[in-house]
Amino acid sequence: MGHRGTRRSHSRLSATAIYRSNVTRPTLLLFGANGQLGSELARTLTLVGEVTPLTRDGCDIVDVDAIGRVIANVKPQLVINATAYTAVDKAESEPEAARLANEIAPGVMARAANKIGAGLVHYSTDYVFDGRSEDPYREDDPVAPQSVYGRTKLAGEVAIRESGCAHLIFRTSWVYGQQGSNFVKTILRLASTRDELKIVADQKGAPTWSRVIADTTTLVLDSLNIEQRTNWLSEVSGTYHLTADGATNWFEFAREIIALGQRHRLLSNKVATIRATTTAAYGAPAPRPANSYLDNEKLARTFGIRIPNWRVSAAQFIAGLGS
Repeated sequence: MGHRGTRRSHSRLSATAIYRSNVTRPTLLLFGANGQLGSELARTLTLVGEVTPLTRDGCDIVDVDAIGRVIANVKPQLVINATAYTAVDKAESEPEAARLANEIAPGVMARAANKIGAGLVHYSTDYVFDGRSEDPYREDDPVAPQSVYGRTKLAGEVAIRESGCAHLIFRTSWVYGQQGSNFVKTILRLASTRDELKIVADQKGAPTWSRVIADTTTLVLDSLNIEQRTNWLSEVSGTYHLTADGATNWFEFAREIIALGQRHRLLSNKVATIRATTTAAYGAPAPRPANSYLDNEKLARTFGIRIPNWRVSAAQFIAGLGS
């Protein structure tokens, strides 16, 4: 079922333009265009279509009626949802807010898209799994979310599937990027202001740069030739894992961030001492999966895309901060 038998590289996005000047370009409607992932998608998706970017000012996803109106008015060929309630611990005390953003809004988007014959791209999470497996999780492994965040994200996946809308659900993990707060930026800040940092070492996963997610999404959509085919999404509709290659833990990731920060002169030689701790000792309100490592082979098999190792992406991201 794969599209094109050759391996597709992320470097292609910068090396060549995907723009096709002799055809009508598809219309893409992007929700959450100024977020950590959405800001990257707003840049890369222009290579495959005419993007209508929406921020909260343009359409706040807590207004579910507005979501339907916008999709009906724009009439895109593809809706991309880069919004979510991602405050994992806060969700434990705000379950309705998490449910509205992570379950209700995606369901409304999917039903509205299906009504006009459009497809939907949506992003989910490693938190749909309980993390007890020792192996990387595949798309068809049993789900068992342990937190409000994980349960609402899983419910959003279900709502999309039940809508009948052709869709791509990309599960990702440990996302960081230029916009907003994230682990990389927090470690760089605290390493220069604290004497000691205690970092959890018993959770395994793949740190994934939001730019890599956006680049991969764009390569996938380019391979489908949206503007040249009917039913362009139906044959590959489904759920895919999309994370950086390789696995690490938060403690080792923090050590790598500090080393890279020093290399690129974002940090001095005098930084906080980091010590390993356990999830139990850290005592976060929301439970975390001990194993968040996702298997990307379905993505590679279907679209011929191999995602760079997390160390490569982290080095590029931090080098960019230094420059």
